[in-house]
Amino acid sequence: MVANPTYRQILTETTPPLGEFVSRHIGPKAGDIQEMLNSLGLSSLEELIEQTVPSSIRFFQELNLPAAQTEHTALAKLKQIANKNQIYRSYIGMGYYDCITPPVIQRNILENPGWYTAYTPYQPEIAQGRLEALLNFQTMIIDLTGLEIANASLLDEATAAAEAMSMSYGVCKNKSSIYFVSSTCHPQTIDVIQTRAKPLGIKIIIGDHQTFDFTQPIFGAILQYPATDGKIHDYRQFIAQSHAQGALVTIAADPLSLTLLTSPGELGADIAIGSTQRFGIPLGFGGPHAAYFATKEEYKRSVPGRIVGVSKDVHGKLAYRLALQTREQHIRRDKATSNICTAQVLLAVMASMYAVYHGPSGLRKIAENIHQLTKDLAAGLEKLGYEVLNRNFFDTLRVGLGNSSLQTLLIAADERNINLRVFDDGNIGISLDETTTFTDVIDLWQIFAFAKGISDGYGFPFKIEEIRETNSYLGQIRTSPYLTHPIFNSYHSETELLRYLHQLEAKDLSLTTSMIALGSCTMKLNATSEMIPVSWAEFSKIHPFAPITQTRGYQILFQQLATWLAEITGFAAISLQPNAGSQGEYAGLLVIREYHQSRQEGHRNICLIPQSAHGTNPASAVMCGMKVVAVACDECGNIDLADLNTKVQKYSREIAALMITYPSTHGVFEETIQEICALIHQHGGQVYMDGANMNAQVGICRPGDLGADVCHLNLHKTFCIPHGGGGPGMGPIGVAPHLVEFLPGHSVVKLDSDHGAVSAAPWGSASILVISWMYIAMMGADGLTQATKIAILNANYIAKRLESFYPVLYKGKHGFVAHECILDLRGVKKSANIEVDDIAKRLMDYGFHAPTVSWPVAGTIMVEPTESESKAELDRFCDALIAIRQEILHLESGIMDLEDNPLKNAPHTIQSLIVGDWNHCYSREQAAYPTDWTRQFKFWPSVGRIDAAFGDRNFVCSCLPLDSYV
Repeated sequence: MVANPTYRQILTETTPPLGEFVSRHIGPKAGDIQEMLNSLGLSSLEELIEQTVPSSIRFFQELNLPAAQTEHTALAKLKQIANKNQIYRSYIGMGYYDCITPPVIQRNILENPGWYTAYTPYQPEIAQGRLEALLNFQTMIIDLTGLEIANASLLDEATAAAEAMSMSYGVCKNKSSIYFVSSTCHPQTIDVIQTRAKPLGIKIIIGDHQTFDFTQPIFGAILQYPATDGKIHDYRQFIAQSHAQGALVTIAADPLSLTLLTSPGELGADIAIGSTQRFGIPLGFGGPHAAYFATKEEYKRSVPGRIVGVSKDVHGKLAYRLALQTREQHIRRDKATSNICTAQVLLAVMASMYAVYHGPSGLRKIAENIHQLTKDLAAGLEKLGYEVLNRNFFDTLRVGLGNSSLQTLLIAADERNINLRVFDDGNIGISLDETTTFTDVIDLWQIFAFAKGISDGYGFPFKIEEIRETNSYLGQIRTSPYLTHPIFNSYHSETELLRYLHQLEAKDLSLTTSMIALGSCTMKLNATSEMIPVSWAEFSKIHPFAPITQTRGYQILFQQLATWLAEITGFAAISLQPNAGSQGEYAGLLVIREYHQSRQEGHRNICLIPQSAHGTNPASAVMCGMKVVAVACDECGNIDLADLNTKVQKYSREIAALMITYPSTHGVFEETIQEICALIHQHGGQVYMDGANMNAQVGICRPGDLGADVCHLNLHKTFCIPHGGGGPGMGPIGVAPHLVEFLPGHSVVKLDSDHGAVSAAPWGSASILVISWMYIAMMGADGLTQATKIAILNANYIAKRLESFYPVLYKGKHGFVAHECILDLRGVKKSANIEVDDIAKRLMDYGFHAPTVSWPVAGTIMVEPTESESKAELDRFCDALIAIRQEILHLESGIMDLEDNPLKNAPHTIQSLIVGDWNHCYSREQAAYPTDWTRQFKFWPSVGRIDAAFGDRNFVCSCLPLDSYV
C-alpha cells in the first residue's frame, strides 16, 4: 500500500517543531510560571533550581538525546520500528498463549484513562469500582483453584512461584531448608525460584516428583499443572507424602485448564499460583500480565501482595477496601511478608471481566474447543507416524520426531509463519490456544507431513473429515462447580457488560477527574499518544520466547530506550527486566550481592537504610538475605551524618549497601549526598539509590554522577507508564561499569549475563516500554529538563501557598523543597481532634484524592503535584485545603461540634444527604458543595467512610450473595 503524502511527510520529517508535545505535557504556561515564581520571590526557573539543588551535584550539560519529536512523528517512527517485528502463530506455550481480548474490554478498560490513570485503592471510598472488579478476580481464582482465599494479583507466574516458596518457608514448622521443584515446571519459573532461593539460603532440588526420595525432609514443593510438556499428572500421592513431613505444596496451574480439570484444592494443594494472561490479556512479548495467588485461609496474614476484603461503611452499606493492611511493607518494613507493592491491577481487572463476559459456560466452551483441537491434532500426527509422548493432555502435546528431520520441520514451520517449541532432547512441543482453528491444525499436519517426506506436505494418508477424536485425554475431569455467583452469569451481552464497566468506572476517582497529588507516586499525565502503541499487534501479539530474528523491532526499542535511560541516569548499562519498582529494588540489591560474592566478600550482609528512604526498601533488603540497620535523620529531614558514621564504623567489614532515596522521601535535596556515597565506598560498600523521586532529577542531576552504584527507575512514575489502579509498573535498573556483568540473565532467552532471572520474561513487561519510549522521544532533552524544573516549581508553589495554614515539615538549605513537600497536620489533632484521615476523607467532598497519608511521617500528608498540572488546578487544590483549614478553625473556636462536623462525617454520599432527616449542625450544601467547582463538576463517593476494623474482624475476600448488596 502506498502511503499518502501526509504520512510520507511524517516519516521523512527531520526537523520537527521543538517542544510541541512539551507544551501539552507541562501544565503551567509562561505567564503562570512567572506568577508562581513571583510568589516565591524568584526571577527565573534557573534561580529556583540554584536555590533547591546543590550546585556540586548539578548536571550542567545537555542530555545527549534525540531532538524532541511531534506526536505524529514519534508515532510514525515507532511504527517503523514496530514493523520490524514479525507476527507468527506461536504454539510455544510455556505459560504464554495468544488469546482474544473482547473489544468491549479492550476499548473500555485497557484503552480507557478512567481505568488506567487511577491510583492504588488506598482511599477506598473513591475506588469502589476497581475494588469490586478485583473482588471478582479473587472470587474467580478461588472458584477455579478450589482454595479458600486469593489475593488481588501478583506480577507474573514465576515471581508468584517464588513468593509461594518464600511463604512456605515462613509458615512451615519442620525446620527444613530444602525446596523441591518439579523438573516439569516452566524453565523460567525454575530460574526465578533459584534466584530467589540463593540469598535466603534455601536449597533447591529439581527432580521428578514420581521418584522423589522423601527421606530428606522438605519445607515445600512446587508442581506444574498441566506440566510444561503438557502432561497431566495426578499429584495426590506426592502431596500426601509432602504433608506427612509438614511441607506445603504449591501447584502452578493454568486457570483455563481448571474449567475442565480437578482443581488444585481438590488435589490437596496448599497454594495455587499461575498466570491469567490467557484470560484476554495480550501476549505483549512477556507482559504485563496478572499472576494469581490462592491459598488456605489459615495463611491469610502471610499472603504476599494485597487482598481486597468486604466491609461496610458508616451507614451500614456494603463496601470494599484493602484487607489486613498491616502486612504492607510501608508499615512492617523489614518484617513485611513480601516487597510486592505493585500488583497488576489493570490486567487483573481485564481478566476478571473476561470471566464475567464469558461466564462459566463460555469459559468451558473455549477450553473444550482448545482440547478438542488438540485431540484432533494428536490423532492426525499419530496417523502420520509420529508419537505423542504425553497421553494425558489439555492443550499441549510433546511429539517425538523419530527419524524425521528437525531442521526440515522447523524450515517448513517458518515458511508458514509458525513457531514451535523445541525441547532439549529434540522433541517438539505444540500448545494450542483460543485463537487456534481447524485450519491451523491442518497447517500443523502439513508441516509434520513435509518433515516425514509424505507427498509435498499438502496431502495426508487419511481423510481430514474423519479426524474428530471423541475421547477425553484430560486424565482427571472436574466435577465441582465454579463461577456460580450471579456476577459471572449476568453480563454476557456487550450492552450489559458495557453498562457494568461504566458503573464501576463512575465509582473511581482517576486523573480524568482531578489531580492526584500523591507524594513519591508521581501521578503525571499518561498521554494518549504514549498509550496508543500498546495495542498495536506488532507489539501485543509477540510471544516472549519467539526467535530473536522475529523481534528486531523490540530489540531496537530496547536498545534505544536503555541508551536514553543510561544517558539520563549517568550509568553504564540498564536492565529492563524488573517488572515493578519493588522488583527493581530487589534486582539492584542482588547485583550488589553478586558483586561482593565475586570479590570473596560474601560476608557483607548489612544494608543501611535511612528513615527517609522509600518504604519498600527494607523488605527488598531482607529478600536479598541482608540485615537491615536503620540510620537516623536530623531535624531537617536529612540523614544524620553522626549516626551514619557511627553505624559505618560499627559495621565496616559487613556493609553490603546503603539504600538511599534522592531527593529524600522527606522532599529535600540533601547537600551531603556525595560525601555520604564516598563514605560508604570507603568502607567497601555499594550505594543503592531508590529512583522513586527521579522526577526531580532528570536533566538536573544524575544518580551515576552523585556516587550511586545502582539505581532503579519507576517507569510508572517518572517516565509516564500509568499506575493502572495499582499496576502495571516497570522498574529497570541502571548500574555503574563494575556492576554490568552482574545484571539479571534468563534461562530461556540468553542475555549478556550468566546470572539468574528476576522476572518470567527476559525484558519484563515489554509491551508497555513503548510508553516511556514515546515520552522521551516527544520530550527531548530540553523538554525533560523543563519538566523537572516545573515539577519542582509546582511543589514549591503549593508549599508556599499552604505553609501559613499547614506547616511544611522539611525544607532544603535555602528554604525550598524538591518536587514534593510534607505538610504537618499534627497540630490540628491537638487543637481540634482532627486526624489526618479526616482531612483525607473531606478532600473527597472537594473532588480530590488525598495526598500520601501519614507516610513517611505519621500525622502528615506528602504532596507531589507533578509538572502536568496547571496553575489553575494547583490553586483549586490549595483552595480546598485552605477551606478545610477554615472548617477546622470553626472547630477550634467552638463554632462547630468536635464530633459532628463535615470532617468527621466525610465523605458525604448522595444517599446520606437525601435519605432520612438531616440532623447535623452544618448544612447539606456545606457537606456536598463546599466550592463553586463542586457545583459544576461534582464527584460523588459511592460509599461513606469505611469501617476497616469490621472487615478485618469479619474477613471475606470473595463476592457475597446478591442480597448483601441491597
